[in-house]
Amino acid sequence: MTEKERLNELALLFLKLGVIGFGGPAAHIAMMQEEVVVKKKWLDEQQFLDLLGATNLIPGPNSTEMAIHIGQERAGWKGLIVAGLCFIVPAVLLTGVFAYGYKEYGQLPSLQPFLYGIKPAIITVIIGAIYPLAKKSLKSVLLGIIAGVVLLFSLLNVNEIILLFGAGLLALLLNSIQNKDQSFLKNNWLSLSLFSVSKTTAVSITNFNLFLIFIKIGAILYGSGYVLFAFLDAELVTRGILTRTQLIDAIAVGQFTPGPVFSSVTFIGYQINGLSGALLSTIAIFLPSFFFVALLNPLVKKIRNSVTFSTFLDAVNVASVAIIVSVCIQMGASTITDWRTILIAVISMLVVFYFKKLNSAFIVLGGGGLGYLLSLM
Repeated sequence: MTEKERLNELALLFLKLGVIGFGGPAAHIAMMQEEVVVKKKWLDEQQFLDLLGATNLIPGPNSTEMAIHIGQERAGWKGLIVAGLCFIVPAVLLTGVFAYGYKEYGQLPSLQPFLYGIKPAIITVIIGAIYPLAKKSLKSVLLGIIAGVVLLFSLLNVNEIILLFGAGLLALLLNSIQNKDQSFLKNNWLSLSLFSVSKTTAVSITNFNLFLIFIKIGAILYGSGYVLFAFLDAELVTRGILTRTQLIDAIAVGQFTPGPVFSSVTFIGYQINGLSGALLSTIAIFLPSFFFVALLNPLVKKIRNSVTFSTFLDAVNVASVAIIVSVCIQMGASTITDWRTILIAVISMLVVFYFKKLNSAFIVLGGGGLGYLLSLM
């Protein structure tokens, strides 16, 4: 098969997945496994698992990085670009349409009942998504303590980047003490330097500032796409650039549109600076993933086998879950405020945990429908 034929195959597959890929990163990865391992046999099961492990070792959106990894394995650097772009673009275009409609009509009374119901539903969807992550990440009592400390400080509005790297460095410190090995400080100067410069001072929001904010988030964000919302809350909401209502609505759009959850950034960029803001924000949030996959792929096995890095990553993962819980608590406090929103939240929660295979898009849309119906009462 020629390179052109391989690229065409990649483009068709990931355009399809970008259009039908509802349900978040876990659903996307399951779809990719079905397509490239079971149906097309481009990779065997072990190769796919190796690539999946690699996505957890580098920052960025997991399902997007899986698409990029598969593209690179199938057709080199050209495949990397084609697979990544084809998976991202459908979600970005659809989110852009919602962003335009929201900015033009989102405050009209006719749409408010739907948004009123979507907001509590989306909180339950996030809780449902992080529940299995929490069970998987809490591997020890030490990690449980780190999670509790991170949750407390997150509720006190400590910078999320500091919490993530701080959790990782604390785990390394405690692990080194336990193993009587003090050399980790010399071997992890990169983490220390990132930790020391990670806090961002307030800036006026030009497109250049937006680009810097989102490329920083894309370059350091570990965990699932839901961690993104904690960073957005810290970078934009607490500084008065975006309202929490706009953030929750952006999350909702990211949920009931297919493709990467990170497409919510397109929506946010449009609300702040129109079309140019949407375009630059989108490029910035996804760009680091392409570079990380291209540059670090040859080092994946060595990194994965590093005990030190695994300790750091375990702590970062559990901190990520704690930060998401913190954001859900804060969102719930401002959203679930009366009997209608409580009812929507309870029903959504039951659906999330008792119908685990149900696509999250239906839960979000169902919340919107309930919001509309209850508003008539």
